[in-house]
Amino acid sequence: MLCDCFKSQLEAEILVLRHQLNVLRPRAPRRLHLRWADRALFIWLYRRCPRILDAIRIVRPETVVRWHRTGFAAYWRWKSRPLGGRPQIGKEVRDLIRRMSFENRLWGAPKIHGELLIRRRAL
Repeated sequence: MLCDCFKSQLEAEILVLRHQLNVLRPRAPRRLHLRWADRALFIWLYRRCPRILDAIRIVRPETVVRWHRTGFAAYWRWKSRPLGGRPQIGKEVRDLIRRMSFENRLWGAPKIHGELLIRRRAL
């Protein structure tokens, strides 16, 4: 999409080089610390035009690829997270269910469930 905005690959590379100069200008005497926005721009450009890696000089191209993979993994880890679900059953209730099923071998799940409801009402 971004490459479509530019008339040529050359304009995209010029944008990368200008951004690198803007990043380096205020931080020249110190160690380089890229902000999140700087990393995001390089990743975004890399996704749109992979040949941009040839123009990046302030970080190694492998670093940009690693940032992209890390972001991709973080996105899918977030997307796959558990969204809740059934609440956990207390240990006492689980022990009671197990004891009821061992003592009454012919009872199935509906009968045990009914007994639990009766005991809950009694409390």
